[in-house]
Amino acid sequence: NPTPGWWNWIFAATVVFGFAYLYLSLATPVTYQWQQAQLAEFNRIFGKLGELKPDQATIARMMHDDQMMAIAKGTFEVNCAACHARDGGGITGPNMTDDKYKNIRGLEDFYTTITKGAASGAMPAWENRLSANERIIVAAYAASLRGTTPAKAKAPEGNPGGPWPDHQ
Repeated sequence: NPTPGWWNWIFAATVVFGFAYLYLSLATPVTYQWQQAQLAEFNRIFGKLGELKPDQATIARMMHDDQMMAIAKGTFEVNCAACHARDGGGITGPNMTDDKYKNIRGLEDFYTTITKGAASGAMPAWENRLSANERIIVAAYAASLRGTTPAKAKAPEGNPGGPWPDHQ
């Protein structure tokens, strides 16, 4: 049976719309300049950090750096929100806003869990997808979610964690 004519027209319109959208969103000079400015700002901020150490003091310090937390929030929302929810309340992954954790005893464990993964692959390892500095600031962001109020919180899982140190 041949494809209905109306279906062919919808398909053709979708292809035309796709090319027009691609041109307008990526190829226009304004968008390109904006992307380059954003990339330059990101590199400037990350460049001043140098190579961060994935230790308790560094993660605690990053938790209080507003610029780093803004970058980390975006990275978290892109990479982690599918399982942990945008606000950390948990979907298939654990709730990050309560005081109970499956694989976390201290701040360094956030970095280790992000880097190596957990739960036999349920939490993927991000060491090949994010730089060490990105993993450190995402660890700081995840730790900073503790005590916040998500829109819809998953039930607590794991063991109670101790208080985070306050390094500023």
